[in-house]
Amino acid sequence: METESIAENLAHIQEQIRDAEKKSGRKPGSVRLCAVSKFHPVQAVVEAVEAGQLLFGENRVQEAFAKFSELQTLTSKPYQLHIIGTLQRNKIKKAVECATCIQSVDRKEVLEDIQKHAFALGKKIDIMFEIHTGEESKAGIASTDELFMYAERCAKNEFPNITPLGLMTMAPLTQDTDAIKHSFETLRTLREKLNTQFPTLAIHELSMGMSADFITAIEEGSTMVRIGTAIFGQRQYGATSA
Repeated sequence: METESIAENLAHIQEQIRDAEKKSGRKPGSVRLCAVSKFHPVQAVVEAVEAGQLLFGENRVQEAFAKFSELQTLTSKPYQLHIIGTLQRNKIKKAVECATCIQSVDRKEVLEDIQKHAFALGKKIDIMFEIHTGEESKAGIASTDELFMYAERCAKNEFPNITPLGLMTMAPLTQDTDAIKHSFETLRTLREKLNTQFPTLAIHELSMGMSADFITAIEEGSTMVRIGTAIFGQRQYGATSA
């Protein structure tokens, strides 16, 4: 895609986000856009950065590491990289090295490994807990008790190199609007419960909503939407070296 196309796509998405904020009675700028650059070349990311987009999401750690290492040599702008895909334990070290935030923390081993590698690297890193909120949402923490156990350990400062920012989910792949809304409502309710029980953690982010459902997500309280194809076009498989 040409630079102008990416810039126009970003402007269109941002306009839709602002409209949804207004209709929901929310403050302008309360929802951030995470541009998902999976399977798109680094030049597409550069074009997005030049258009003012500084927050990106990647699913695959190997691809993200290669792409954003190269991006460092191509721009001096303060971009952020969020890992949003399910993490294999053997990829966690690289994820910690290259990411600003890991949104897909879904089990104890991942949480503990992130702390281990962040400590070894002398780095602080943000995380979100990925929550299973629907029948067709296969990834994520399914038990409220399990989530609260992790939150309690964070509140006790067992993971000093980690800052939990919020919760992430993927709505069920369905045309059932009520099911999608229920997924988002579940995440919002969990955040409220966490903040009541663990106020020192200040869990505020709700990463929910993608191209097909981000308007609904904003209506239900999303603070971050994850959008890829509507910005970059169809994925260019094999376009990266990862």
